[in-house]
Amino acid sequence: MDFKNRKFKLLVRLTILLATMFLFVDLFYSGSYTLSKILVFLLITLQVIYLYLSLEKSNHEIVGFLKTIQYEDFTHTYPNPKSGTSLDTLYHEFNEVIRKFREIRADKEAQYQYLKTIVQHVGIGIVTFDKKGEIQIMNASARRLLGVGPLKNINQLQTISEELIRSVNELRTGGRDLIKITRDGEDSQIAIYAIELSLRGKDFKLISLQNIQSELEEKEMEAWQNLIRVLTHEIMNSVTPISSLAATVEGDLDDFLKKEGSISFEKETLEEYHLAVKTIHNRSDSLIKFVSDFRNMTRIKHPNLEETPIAELLEHVISLLKNEMDDKQIELKVNIVPADLTVLIDKEQIEQVLINLMKNAIEALAENEEDGKSSKQLNLKAWKSESEGAYVSIADNGTGIDEEALKKIFIPFFTTKKHGSGIGLSLSKQIMRHHRGTISVKSALNAGTEFTLKFSQ
Repeated sequence: MDFKNRKFKLLVRLTILLATMFLFVDLFYSGSYTLSKILVFLLITLQVIYLYLSLEKSNHEIVGFLKTIQYEDFTHTYPNPKSGTSLDTLYHEFNEVIRKFREIRADKEAQYQYLKTIVQHVGIGIVTFDKKGEIQIMNASARRLLGVGPLKNINQLQTISEELIRSVNELRTGGRDLIKITRDGEDSQIAIYAIELSLRGKDFKLISLQNIQSELEEKEMEAWQNLIRVLTHEIMNSVTPISSLAATVEGDLDDFLKKEGSISFEKETLEEYHLAVKTIHNRSDSLIKFVSDFRNMTRIKHPNLEETPIAELLEHVISLLKNEMDDKQIELKVNIVPADLTVLIDKEQIEQVLINLMKNAIEALAENEEDGKSSKQLNLKAWKSESEGAYVSIADNGTGIDEEALKKIFIPFFTTKKHGSGIGLSLSKQIMRHHRGTISVKSALNAGTEFTLKFSQ
């Protein structure tokens, strides 16, 4: 209604102006008195000036309103005098828009304060900084974890740990690292995770920090307990028969030595002694091999990384095991996407991992014959994820692994095989860790097993 009223008033003014102009033209050509012409001309001039000032005032108010929005000064309001002029409507609309902007700003401020409170009170340390290292956010957990007060630049953390500064500067989106920090004589293992962000054309990096020392100690203790359990089992299996046979032979020889005169042995007795000594020798060799395998687990070399085509790597491993697969009539399928996929690895070490996994799969498939299964399939797949890295999986449709054994297969010397050493998967896991990658497994009884290697970017 206000808009229509304003439009009507403007049309009235223009109509009066036009009528006055027609009157002036009529007077000019009719030869009327000069005074009348002057008065009509002055009237036209006054109307034009009034219309100009009215439009200029509206333009001035619009420019002022736009500057209010530009500088986000939403405290300004326009008068509402109810004078009945067209400016009343303009001021009313301006005030409505400013009120909306004020509400939006209040909502954003409330959301900002809400998120700020969450960030400050979350249990994980959070730090954000720009390319120059200028810190925007450093929550209480991060300051408490690092033992520092408010900081302006990330490089000020150099006094805490140079390795920490190197890590946070070098990590890219999705990158992870584990840093050891010593503070007040206590060691802390800090897990670092990085995300790169862009806001209004500026690049930032968000770093999350978490002290996982207690979790590591708990897992370490659990690992030691599992390892000691397996070591004890393996050592006792070798030492018990050695001790028993040695005690038997010692007792018999002690009885012979107590007898006076010459000593003679029957052939059957000598054969028993020979078998006992042979058994002691075999179990001793087995124990020595076990200790040697255990020592080798601690001597994995640092990987010599180089870009390696996955197709070439798998082709070489397949050629080494081809005869064995042919003998057992195993159907092999290979799928690599993209075909020219490459990974940054130590070729020899990853070959060792793949050979071990494929041998395990071949042995599992060989058991299919015992279970009456005719189908024996081994699938090798490799693919790349743009955000996470490259993957290689080895899947079979063998007998599978039960849930209890699945939890222990990466424990050193744990094995489900009759003649296995139990170090292959443990070594494979260590090699993948040295490559900053992971090895995972999923399996179902009578359905098959799949091992997946993940190589981070």
